[in-house]
Amino acid sequence: MVTTGELWTTLGSVMASVMFVSAIFKQYFPYQLWGYVEKYSQKLFRILYPYIEITFHEFSGDRLKRSEAFSAIQNYLSTTASLHATRFKADVVKDSQSIVLSMADRQEVTDEFKGIKVWWVLGKNIPKTQSFSFYPATDEKRYYRLTFHKSHRELITGPYVNHVLAGGKAITVKNRQRKLYSNNPSKNWYGWRSTKWSHVFFEHPATFDTLAMETKKKEEIKKDLKKFGEGKEYYEKIGKAWKRGYLLYGPPGTGKSTMIAAMANYMNYDVYDLELTTVKDNTELRSLLIDTSSKSILVIEDIDCSLDLTGQREKKKEKDEDKEKKNPIEKKEKEDGESEKSNVTLSGLLNFIDGLWSACGGERIIVFTTNYVDKLDPALIRRGRMDKHIEMPYCCFEAFKVLAKNYLDIDSHELYAEIEIMLAETNMTPADVAENLMPKCDEDDTETCLKNLIEALKAAKEEAIKKAEEEARLKAEEATKKAEEEVRSKAEKEEKEKHAKENETSSSSAKENGSIANGNENTSN
Repeated sequence: MVTTGELWTTLGSVMASVMFVSAIFKQYFPYQLWGYVEKYSQKLFRILYPYIEITFHEFSGDRLKRSEAFSAIQNYLSTTASLHATRFKADVVKDSQSIVLSMADRQEVTDEFKGIKVWWVLGKNIPKTQSFSFYPATDEKRYYRLTFHKSHRELITGPYVNHVLAGGKAITVKNRQRKLYSNNPSKNWYGWRSTKWSHVFFEHPATFDTLAMETKKKEEIKKDLKKFGEGKEYYEKIGKAWKRGYLLYGPPGTGKSTMIAAMANYMNYDVYDLELTTVKDNTELRSLLIDTSSKSILVIEDIDCSLDLTGQREKKKEKDEDKEKKNPIEKKEKEDGESEKSNVTLSGLLNFIDGLWSACGGERIIVFTTNYVDKLDPALIRRGRMDKHIEMPYCCFEAFKVLAKNYLDIDSHELYAEIEIMLAETNMTPADVAENLMPKCDEDDTETCLKNLIEALKAAKEEAIKKAEEEARLKAEEATKKAEEEVRSKAEKEEKEKHAKENETSSSSAKENGSIANGNENTSN
């Protein structure tokens, strides 16, 4: 009987012989012949090997976008792996209340579907060009490989794969924790674990119930958002990308950022906060858009301050060039800082909003905020780009009642009537109202906070009156100054005309005297 040691010795000898014959064959036989050998050996292997393999790569489209299938499979196998695998990767979700286990690299797990066994392996492609580094190569590509018997091809490639993808998406929704993203400078896009977007968990508590705004207006916005979220088939029918634009405008402190948080919580969307000043050019802007996920809100706050998008850039450039000719030192300083300046154009931003690339991914909301809507280029905020314009006004009485409920937990009070009158006469932002309603110590009760608000409203009213009077005084002074300048200008004009007439009269008299003198001289002669 053959012992285990003899068996391994024989197997090792056979493998060494195969490797030796293969090396000799490759070295001394033409490569065309070696191609035929590989071709027919693979055919023989397929005949003898009764299994089929399907590979799902992590990235698709030349690494432009992470594969949704890969993510769904990863989530689906997180439940299967916990039963069969021996090596795991752990992640914490849902406010640190639960742990999700997933497969480690090169780990194999089995799964069953209608009595049929399949095998999943998480693999990784290592780049061929090796270099010494303390960190893994950035172009490593992961993939899942599904293996099953070829007699079950139709059942596995159809119902089973659909079952895995549907199950993975359901787990994604269940364990999903929304995130707040911020774009990284392009110089940080490459390297170990580098990404275009960095994120933290989105935990803003704002909702439409706590938003200081008229109830009717809030309901209108909620209905609009709900209609959009349920409109996939409708947008496909009308041939339009599944996205919607919102323009939030109003004075500082009126709740534009809070509105965005309420929208994200209502729709259960991620938030991408795009800082335009760190984006070098239109190409980078497009790359950032591609790297965003569906079910998200893309936010550009204070867009009137982010970049010069008003169409005046060319005029400014011409003035700067004239200045540089006179001052070469300024020109050198400008050249040194040119690489840091954003070259995003209005055209690039418009294409970003509703061009061809805006259709990459679906169910996306784009939000612009501004304090001065009149400063924005009309092409940027027209309907179709910013579909709904929402004014965030000063605090009204209905908005005050929401804030009083939030901060003081009251629905009515005897001081409400006085506050209602004063809010109608005075402009105060919801942020200022909220600050006055917030108790500053344990001794501050409801009445104290409301009286603080009344005093603040009185002070704001007096300040507004003084400001109006000052503006009226300055306006009157300016009008008086202008009238005096007009009188002075008119007097100067009349004086000039008088001098001109006197000069003309003197000139005419001189000519006449000259003519008489000449006549007398001729007569005497």
